[in-house]
Amino acid sequence: MQNKHWSKVQLLHEVVTNPNIIVKGLHSYYSDCWDAGFEGSAVRYLHGDEVSREWEPKWPIDKLYIGNYVCIAADVVILMGGNHTHRADWFCLYPFMDFIEEAYVGKGDTHIGDGAWLGMRCMLMPGVTIGEGAVVAANSVVTQNIEPYSIVAGSPAKLIKYRFDKDVITELLALKIYDWPAEKFESLKRYLCSADFDALSKAITLYDQSVHQNK
Repeated sequence: MQNKHWSKVQLLHEVVTNPNIIVKGLHSYYSDCWDAGFEGSAVRYLHGDEVSREWEPKWPIDKLYIGNYVCIAADVVILMGGNHTHRADWFCLYPFMDFIEEAYVGKGDTHIGDGAWLGMRCMLMPGVTIGEGAVVAANSVVTQNIEPYSIVAGSPAKLIKYRFDKDVITELLALKIYDWPAEKFESLKRYLCSADFDALSKAITLYDQSVHQNK
């Protein structure tokens, strides 16, 4: 803990060991200053940690997919499906080991899209998808899928607004920015760190023309 500071973060591709956490790219991070780190504190009930990876799974294991350039703030909780053995449709909620396989109800994989930002102490319930560029406000509880480039808040999290006009969002998604080669992303980063979509579009066109001419 003595070397930790709020100005330092964990790069997920450097620290994740659980085979059921799939991290895209080299830039997603977790702010681990105040806890035991991403796998130790943020990801809960996911088969594949140091202890459970030795177990024989009794049901299909859900996975956590994390895009590139994802910002995960301190104390975020990502609940996975390993504890979904409390059947609300049964008279007794208790997870008796006699019927544990019947009790388990999977929620599916969890996806955190490229460029998303999860605010401090927010919680993701199992099986949700956070869209590209979405913002989840601090202390929010996400119980359903979140649209790309939207801002949500509350418990349960509700749409507050979209970050951009719908037509701009459509064009941003079509650009597949986070699938660009590293060289293209680096060259156009100045325009990505801006709200001027026309300038970004023109810069992309010029870059693509330059690459084509040099082939």
